[in-house]
Order: sequence, then C-alpha cells, then structure tokens
Amino acid sequence: MIQGMLVIIPCGAGKIWDKNPHHGACLAKDTYTGSPFRVNRKYAEKFGEKWMILSAKYGYIEPEFVIPGDYNVTFKDPRTNPVAVPALIQQIQEVGLNRFPQVIGLGGIEYRDRIRDSFKPYNISVQFPFADLGLRIGETMSLIKKSVDQGMPFPK
Repeated sequence: MIQGMLVIIPCGAGKIWDKNPHHGACLAKDTYTGSPFRVNRKYAEKFGEKWMILSAKYGYIEPEFVIPGDYNVTFKDPRTNPVAVPALIQQIQEVGLNRFPQVIGLGGIEYRDRIRDSFKPYNISVQFPFADLGLRIGETMSLIKKSVDQGMPFPK
C-alpha cells in the first residue's frame, strides 16, 4: 500500500449474474467477474491506500457498495445513459476522493477520459501507468500482474 494513493479501476462487462441469473444483490468487488477486473483489483488492493471502482451506471463506488442486480450500462454506448462527468465531479467531492495527492487510473480510453475529466476541477494529476505503452489488453494485463508480483506500481 502506498500512502496517499487512490487507485481507480473500471467495472467490467462480465458480472456474477451472467453465470448465476438468480444471484441477488452483490458487493461491487464481487460483482465483476472478468479477468481484467480481477487483475486490476489485485493491483488496486496492493498499491492503493484506497481503491474505487468506476461504474458506468453508478459512478465512483466503494468495493463494498451493494449492487442490487444486473445491469448493462457502458461508456461506449451513450444510449445506455452512462453517468456523466458532472455527476462524477460531484461524487469526488462528496466521497472525499479529492483529498488524495496521487490518483492512478486503470482501464480503457473511455474510463481514462472520465477519470481525467472528473478530477480536472480539483487540480489533481491523474496517472495512467499502463495506458500509453501501445499494448493489447492481454499484454497490459500481463504487465499489471508483473507489477503486482514485483511490488512496483509503475512499469519500467
């Protein structure tokens, strides 16, 4: 854990209800079942003083946030009505995420844009250590795993 570091990871398309449609409400940290989420979660748990999930439906949510049931909202499709940046800006203030001097974001461009834009009013620099390396998703996941295994939050 790195003091003062907030890590924000994306939710995932794969959810617990895909395999078990009758599963009831679920903690956010247990809702998303895809490999990228699991890898990102390990990174967040290892390095973040605090970690949050960016959900296209709910915005910034705590790992213990209870998700009542299945949903399909994505930043890639505006017709699904994803949470807007002004709402994310407000959440940052309400939850106190603007107290962190270091913010690390993981995920694809849609998530990075929302994280960057929502922290901009607070003059907090957000870093995306795996974003501009030109890697495919599988290669990125391997590099994140390696970072966790080696205890180094930033790739060399």
